[in-house]
Amino acid sequence: MIIVVNLVISVLVIILLQLLGMVIFSWMTPFKDMEELKKGNVAVALALGGKFVATAIILGIAAYTNTSIWFMMLWFAVGYLCLIAAYWIFELVTPGFKISDHLQKGNVAVGIMLCMVFIGTAFAVSSLII
Repeated sequence: MIIVVNLVISVLVIILLQLLGMVIFSWMTPFKDMEELKKGNVAVALALGGKFVATAIILGIAAYTNTSIWFMMLWFAVGYLCLIAAYWIFELVTPGFKISDHLQKGNVAVGIMLCMVFIGTAFAVSSLII
């Protein structure tokens, strides 16, 4: 019975952390992600999908490598901060334009690149989670 309770609690915490991660990412952009998706903005969909996959990678590794929910949450926070840093570093190394403006305009190339930045960062950072 205890195993089932622990499993249920772990799954609920993972779902809540994933949702929290997506909410925080949505606060980082000056536009409403869901409004852009409703308009069919593929660039925003790619960036948002990359954010979702990246947070899921970090969550999955944090859950797999930690038996404590608290340590899982801690390592997720560390990994998530790295994802946020990757976004801002990507913004800094592209001084010719603002990423969020190009996403809102539907620049698919920027959406793909940002998606890959998030996923690549998640894989690199997740290898450090213990």
